[in-house]
Amino acid sequence: MDDSRDSAHDAEAAVSNVPSASDTGDSALLAKMGYKQELRRQYSTPQVFAIAFSIMGLVPSIASTIAFSLPAGPVGMVWGWFTASIFIFIVGLAMSDLASAMPTAGGLYWWTHYFAGPKYKSPLSFLIGYSNTLGLIGGICSVDYTLALMIISCVSIARDGAWSASRGEIYAMYVALILIHGFSGSFMGRIMPKIQTFCIYINIALVIATVIALPVGKVTRGGSLNSGNYVFRHIDNETTWPTGWAFMLSWLAPIWSIGSFDSCVHMSEEAMHAAKAVPLGIMFSAGSACVLGLLVLSVMAATMNPDVSQTINTQFGQPMAQIYYDALGKEGALGFMIVLCIIQYLIGLSLIVAASRQAWAFSRDGALPFSTFFRHVSKRIQYQPVRMVCGLVIVCLVLGLLCLINNAAANALFSLFVASNYLSWGTPIFCRLVWGQDRFRPGEFYTGRYSKPIAWVAVVYLVFGVVLSMFPSGGPDPAPSDMNYTIVINGFVWIGCMIYYFIFARHWYTGPKMTVDEGQSIDSDNTVPAPVDLQQTSNDHKQE
Repeated sequence: MDDSRDSAHDAEAAVSNVPSASDTGDSALLAKMGYKQELRRQYSTPQVFAIAFSIMGLVPSIASTIAFSLPAGPVGMVWGWFTASIFIFIVGLAMSDLASAMPTAGGLYWWTHYFAGPKYKSPLSFLIGYSNTLGLIGGICSVDYTLALMIISCVSIARDGAWSASRGEIYAMYVALILIHGFSGSFMGRIMPKIQTFCIYINIALVIATVIALPVGKVTRGGSLNSGNYVFRHIDNETTWPTGWAFMLSWLAPIWSIGSFDSCVHMSEEAMHAAKAVPLGIMFSAGSACVLGLLVLSVMAATMNPDVSQTINTQFGQPMAQIYYDALGKEGALGFMIVLCIIQYLIGLSLIVAASRQAWAFSRDGALPFSTFFRHVSKRIQYQPVRMVCGLVIVCLVLGLLCLINNAAANALFSLFVASNYLSWGTPIFCRLVWGQDRFRPGEFYTGRYSKPIAWVAVVYLVFGVVLSMFPSGGPDPAPSDMNYTIVINGFVWIGCMIYYFIFARHWYTGPKMTVDEGQSIDSDNTVPAPVDLQQTSNDHKQE
């Protein structure tokens, strides 16, 4: 329905969207980058942190990915998490430098275009925009697929393991969850910041409950805790890879779990004092995941069955469900798994919000198919990109068909999230180092003289992470059902994107568009020193 049909409603909406003094500087900084303010700024610094922290959803994410680290035993679980999360935090620091200086919803592809050499600006920006968008879509798919498995594992626990779902039933559950997330993401925009605040408390509460209940339940039920030597020094290898490489593959668990702090970047145009809120959200979410994840995994290693293969091959179809069951019994395991399902639902909700902002920004610059249709922001529905949310739902329903094939195909959804996002994170950082040093002007947050070394470490790690995500987790010479199809899916995305660009899109995509008036005078009260040629960059790539 056209917004202009209800003038009274529009007038009320317009009044509610008038910028306050607190976000005038944010809007001015955004205008220097070429964009007018279209979304409502309503997220405080804790709420920006909350959306990334919610998507990480530590305990549910650990439950989702523990199958990647369990084959290496407790050492893979505990130290694999710790070492990888340190590198991930370094990536967060490098991203924070850019996010503070140039906060926009399409930050990753925008920064790539801004810093890259003249010949590479448009194709690289196009590639990163698509890679980041599809990576986030892969995240939505993998979260809801895992949630479907969690719900089914609850049913299996309730029936003492005597029932397991068919692939068709798993997909039906997945479809229902995607549709519910799409509806919630469209119509709950006004209360979404409060939901994110709630997510902080419920996630921390679950961490505390898990680290207390598992050891207490284990001892109360007559069991004994595994020794510190087992927790921190015991190595298993349930793969056919060498033990050292099995440990490296355990990094896939934290790589996937702590793979969402770029969501803070995508909320830049809804954040209050974005130049400060966004980098703080990135750092706090990555840092807290490192510390709290280490705590949770150490407790899990202390309470799980010392025979790792028993946990991996659980009858419940979910290793975390088996760990809860061993320590707490049927009722306790069922109670915790229900809470995990609730938080996993909130993860999917936060992720579809963040993904819709990235895809909406990319449509605003005319890069996605039907961009004119999808870039619309509904004033009637609380200034939400409703059409884009609906578009994401349709794509997720199609991609979810992979789970009808086998586990290997379903796991490709996880790898699409990892590989595509890592490419998207690393490219703008690399472009800044190689071409853009003279163009970079620090924002309110800046790592100073350590900025370049941090950025180089981040780039090297991200390249390694992309390569790591391509390996089959079980071992070399995998059967078709055990193959890692990441290279196939991401290769199709990346190569297809470039073919599409050079045949068609290069004729009309020349980078970010301007949405502010060309002659508009902008006086910013924001203390962030914007790069002097941000406005010129937007002018250079304005399209009629």
